[in-house]
Amino acid sequence: MSEIKTQFDPVLRKSIKSKRQVAVIPVGSIEQHGPHLPISTDSDIVTEVATRIAKKNGYLLLPTITYGVSYEHAPFLNLSIKESTLRAVITDLCTSLQNNGIKTVFVINGHHGNLKPLKNLDLKLKKISKNKLKVFAFSYWHFMEREFDHAGFAETSLMLAISKNVKMKLAVKGLITDGMTKQEIKKIGRLANKNFPKATKNGIWGDPTKATKKDGQKMLAEIVKNLGKKCQTCLTGRSS
Repeated sequence: MSEIKTQFDPVLRKSIKSKRQVAVIPVGSIEQHGPHLPISTDSDIVTEVATRIAKKNGYLLLPTITYGVSYEHAPFLNLSIKESTLRAVITDLCTSLQNNGIKTVFVINGHHGNLKPLKNLDLKLKKISKNKLKVFAFSYWHFMEREFDHAGFAETSLMLAISKNVKMKLAVKGLITDGMTKQEIKKIGRLANKNFPKATKNGIWGDPTKATKKDGQKMLAEIVKNLGKKCQTCLTGRSS
């Protein structure tokens, strides 16, 4: 694995010519994550996931797109870009990678609000490139068994595994869905997509108070293993 931003032009061009290179673009967000996690949480986690997968499989790692679509968190802090902006930036980057000889790109997403602009991105780029560019977009939380949350047990545990910038003394319970029916959870989920603070009251979905570094390490290993396998399957067409 090489972080593309640390490479030198002659070496990188030679490397791209000598073998089929695969690029990875992590996409996160800057938004509130309760009083105990930093606003960079989504970007921090997806960067770690992408870094490990790129290192394990020898992919080229691009710098993380740290801004995403997080308007639903207002009036809590969020630094957001429009869906069309995010889609355009990723489209331009993938096209630029193709122009430099890289024809396969994995976009790894770390924020729920980015799902819509990433939808059908592969088909759009396939059309633009006249079938010369393959782009695969995955959200890392789809590759873990535990149900994901927002600043709750899962996300807080992952942050404890990768960062010292967590204030567990400030962690408080948020929206707890235990005991709710699937229909009730779906309904409040739709509200959260539009107004997260209204749905959760304090901006937290789940209970972070019992999160641990050990649980985070287990989840991270699971994500990297499962998502890494998925990426390799996309390249070879065969399940490992």
